[in-house]
Amino acid sequence: MFSLEEVKDSLEIAGQSHVLQFWPELGEEERSAFLRELAQLDMEGLRGRCEAAAGAAASESRGLSGNIDPVPPEFIGSVKKSDKNNILQWENEGFVQISNKRVGVLLLAGGQGTRLGVQYPKGMYDVGLPSGKTLYQIQAERIHKIQELADIKHGSKCTIPWYIMTSEFTLAPTEKFFEDNNYFGLEPSNVIMFEQRMIPAVTFDGKVILQGKGKIALAPDGNGGLYQALVDNNILVDMKKRGVEYLYVYCVDNILVKMADPVFIGFCVTKGADCGAKVVEKMHPAEAVGVVCRVQGIPQVVEYSEMQQEMAELRGPGGELIYNAGNICIHFFTRTFLQDVAEKFEGQLKQHVAIKKVPFVDARGSQVKPTKPNGIKMEKFVFDVFPFSRNFVVFEVEREDEFSPLKNSDEAAIDSPTSARNSLLAQHCRWATSAGATLLDVHGNSIPPTASVLARDHPPAQCEISPLVSYFGEGLEKLLKRQKLTTPFILDKKKAEDLQPQ
Repeated sequence: MFSLEEVKDSLEIAGQSHVLQFWPELGEEERSAFLRELAQLDMEGLRGRCEAAAGAAASESRGLSGNIDPVPPEFIGSVKKSDKNNILQWENEGFVQISNKRVGVLLLAGGQGTRLGVQYPKGMYDVGLPSGKTLYQIQAERIHKIQELADIKHGSKCTIPWYIMTSEFTLAPTEKFFEDNNYFGLEPSNVIMFEQRMIPAVTFDGKVILQGKGKIALAPDGNGGLYQALVDNNILVDMKKRGVEYLYVYCVDNILVKMADPVFIGFCVTKGADCGAKVVEKMHPAEAVGVVCRVQGIPQVVEYSEMQQEMAELRGPGGELIYNAGNICIHFFTRTFLQDVAEKFEGQLKQHVAIKKVPFVDARGSQVKPTKPNGIKMEKFVFDVFPFSRNFVVFEVEREDEFSPLKNSDEAAIDSPTSARNSLLAQHCRWATSAGATLLDVHGNSIPPTASVLARDHPPAQCEISPLVSYFGEGLEKLLKRQKLTTPFILDKKKAEDLQPQ
């Protein structure tokens, strides 16, 4: 650890001497903790980062136009438009790779549930399903099931390691939650948690913000901090030791995520891709999702705020949006590509500006909660590596089957616990009726299958199917055909065993 004098010198060189202004008022323990925190900062790069943050905030781009094109069709696969035989071949290839232990999944879970109104990690959130399952449990059970399906298909005994990137805010509660729940039946050695870096928030003139007299205002460096964290925590080394060649990366808040989706993995492997992105068709031009496209021939995500309105509204001959490939933060990477990023490109990743209200201490040492934005948080995005790909592909999926993010509290109209819960229940209603079941309301009246399938916003029946029973609707016909299911209906493993034909 650095000495006080070394820290002072480094801060002075960085133009950040004010950080120690309250040092005389700190006790011994506070001083030790503060020195430990300061020692973890990249002092050499601190000045450059702070100046870059201030400069970026002052000159933030307001829109892109020209030299933007959709991804060419030869680099796109689709669950609804591609040939069904091709989709089956991609799925088979994906299962081959899973059964050979060449696939890992990586969860981006560094953020707290602040917008949800909670102070714990989003993965611990219960959206109100009949089973009471959290996002973490749902995802863990999907890993169980896809391993089981691969083993049945290929007579293997496979493992899909689950890498979980946390932050200073989320690591300890996530570790405790998994321990308290016995890792949801997964082998603890195959659940690898690691931390991303934290970086200081700065004022509009590039000064590090003090959250307390002996505490810097720190924030995770965005989900694009993944690439540095892979190196810091020897995750790429671990992947190589395990024989993992392909990584399926996703965000914690998507309740419909298909863990280690064999179709997507198989598509990317078959195409020889080193990097791939899942997308959904945008609902309307102003939808707040980034668009996967090409800028000057190079693949990247253009944020909705960066694309000019007239370009966002362009439509093709069939009325479809030209720029309609909505990014849903589900990506495929080869391990060798990630190694290349870590060794050659990490320093070239774009820094994005987030203008925030950052609590601070004023010159008198008093705590202040600002009422308007007063600081800059710089972050990197996971998709900013797309331009470095040698063979980038896109895979389009159905929104109602694979994308329902949990971002807001129920005060919001979209992306809330209610919308996430309803998306999952509606999907399971579709699975049940497709398997030949009849859904009944609370009064025992039968609900027409079309109503169950189409009423996505307000599912008429509460039908929840455990991922341990079915990964994506498969295997249900033998259990549910001609069954009458009274709401709320939970199909867990025990009930599935009871329904097995004798």
